[in-house]
Amino acid sequence: MTESTKRFQVVHEEKQIGEFTRILRDTETGVCYLYVWTMSGGGVTVLVNPDGSPVVHGD
Repeated sequence: MTESTKRFQVVHEEKQIGEFTRILRDTETGVCYLYVWTMSGGGVTVLVNPDGSPVVHGD
């Protein structure tokens, strides 16, 4: 899979010892997701605006 065909793009990343946080953008819809991983586990959730709609990040 090439960079141009990847479904998700990392738009922001923060790293600390034992954990990291990424904001991922779905390249097909533009919707952004928060991905967090720590030594004890991790998870993904959609980022939302104050009105509850998903955050959409353009190119």
